[in-house]
Amino acid sequence: MGRAAVHRPVVRVDRASPVPLYFQVARQLEEAIHDGRLPPGSRLENEIRLADGYGLSRPTIRQAIQHLVDKGLLVRRRGVGTQVVQAQVRRSIELTSLYDDLLAAGRSPATRVLELGTLPAGETVARELDVPPGTEVVRLRRLRLTGEEPLALLTNYLPAGLVALTAEDLAARGLYEMLRATGVNLRIAHQTIGARAATAAEARLLGERRGVPLLTMTRLAYDDKGRPVEYGSHVYRAGRYSFALTLVER
Repeated sequence: MGRAAVHRPVVRVDRASPVPLYFQVARQLEEAIHDGRLPPGSRLENEIRLADGYGLSRPTIRQAIQHLVDKGLLVRRRGVGTQVVQAQVRRSIELTSLYDDLLAAGRSPATRVLELGTLPAGETVARELDVPPGTEVVRLRRLRLTGEEPLALLTNYLPAGLVALTAEDLAARGLYEMLRATGVNLRIAHQTIGARAATAAEARLLGERRGVPLLTMTRLAYDDKGRPVEYGSHVYRAGRYSFALTLVER
């Protein structure tokens, strides 16, 4: 696959304006992203060439780009440069997995398995899965990507012996798909959505800066027999992901 084309959209600044130069540049680049002149995946010229082309200082260009990185519109990739991010993933609140939703939206989900093993359940996990503390449970941690872009860090706990999991299967298939294939029929889940700052480890895996806001989601899923079968604690890049709800008046 060839590298994305390099772009330098037309930008005009007014040096007599009270609006800072970096913000004028950032606003015009943002308009180019929204109207399609800078499509998802396209690369910007490097900061030196942009500064020369616009007749501005490199710090001004760097500040403009950082402004759009912070808004989730641009991403810096080592060895690639500055790229326009893909369209935000908008997920309905339903009992589906992120993998299922990405497939249904025509995206290309990919998974990097970070951990798969058993450990004694701590108090929170034991309470959620309705087992005594110290009971062996399965823990899996995965980095979910769309294309080559990190989207979410997923941590799941399951009762031991519920389903046979391998790293190879988890890299190729969604967890809920694997549960359904073994006869586990998911019926209901309790879910909580929130936000918090990224830790250093999370930021490194998600390609973000430490302390950037992340969306959080915890979910406890039950099967058709009323048994808790999966407890998940996930974080999502807020600039690339949102939850959608439909509200009905009672």
